[in-house]
Amino acid sequence: MNNFTFQNQTKIIFGQNTLEQTGLESKKYSDHVLLVYGGGSIKKYGVYDKVTTSLKEENIEFTELEGIRPNPLLKKVREGIDICRNNDIDFILAVGGGSVIDSAKAIAAGVPYEGDVWDFFSGQAEIKEALPVGTVLTIPAAGSESSPAAVINKQDEDLKWDIGSDLLRPKFSILNPEVTFTLPPYQTACGAADIMAHIMERYFTQTKNVEITDHLCEGTMKTIIKNVPLVLEEPENYAARAEIMWAGTIAHNDLLGTGREEDWASHSIEHEISALYEDIAHGAGLAVIFPAWMKYVYRENVKRFARFASRVWGVETDFENLEWTALQGIQAVEEFFNSIGLSTSLKELGVDTADLEEMAEKCTTRGTVGNFKELDKNDVLEIYKLAT
Repeated sequence: MNNFTFQNQTKIIFGQNTLEQTGLESKKYSDHVLLVYGGGSIKKYGVYDKVTTSLKEENIEFTELEGIRPNPLLKKVREGIDICRNNDIDFILAVGGGSVIDSAKAIAAGVPYEGDVWDFFSGQAEIKEALPVGTVLTIPAAGSESSPAAVINKQDEDLKWDIGSDLLRPKFSILNPEVTFTLPPYQTACGAADIMAHIMERYFTQTKNVEITDHLCEGTMKTIIKNVPLVLEEPENYAARAEIMWAGTIAHNDLLGTGREEDWASHSIEHEISALYEDIAHGAGLAVIFPAWMKYVYRENVKRFARFASRVWGVETDFENLEWTALQGIQAVEEFFNSIGLSTSLKELGVDTADLEEMAEKCTTRGTVGNFKELDKNDVLEIYKLAT
């Protein structure tokens, strides 16, 4: 186990009837907030009314930035920065899923910075201060509600890059599983793939003697595997929705990565897909890329893949043929994604093979990706080909 420092400042407020606490929590930080959200779903299903009523009860003024879309755009971040500066807003409240929360974090970093916010994503500047952020989570997937990371799409260059800083961890996050009852099945499935990917990016490590986090990872993955089919059959199954929502937070609040080197190649490889093909959900792309990555790298540590097959998927270990066991685990991943309505083929997602080389080039612009096995442009290209 490696040395580590773990500290997560985010206050989690979990459960039924918790949206009504939004104003009380926001009041601790400001009397004027930027309310960031996406489309009309939060208004259609009553989340917007509950949140804004709670803000009004605490006499909190709010200015709205709506229209945040999946694979969130830099231009909306810049718009939010301008609104905050022009209205002396010093707190960002995100109501939505990962794209909304990531946009809020980027705005929070950009407001006090004199240069362009993209400087943080391109590595030209370091985040040294940021406005506080709070969240009301509506889609379990990205884990951004208690993570230090954000991902933004620079549309004019088809770039989808990330930033990370503990200054970006939300001060509080309100998680009410009831608001996820109305999620469409496909969105639920894409969220599950994203959660699984966050865990697997940490689980597949070359670090030895990480038994406690191995078990935490395995248990969280098994929770997703068990409960996602339940909510697809029973959308208003509160108990199952609650398990998924909490698993999504645990998957990406850094706890599961303590003491171990993490990978993150698959996320980097997928980002190039949803940067170029903006209608492809991040989770949908991950469901394609992760099995392909597994097929390409599993021989780097067959024992770990065999453990994954056994502990997570219940494959009986063949100690005379661990490679067979490992491959059974990879197959189980593909079958699970297919069973919840996700594709495991780039062709089925509509990705043109003519774009693969360009994506591989962009993926490795800043160097190799991944730690389980370092991947260069040719490696990434081969993974794309395995995913077609």
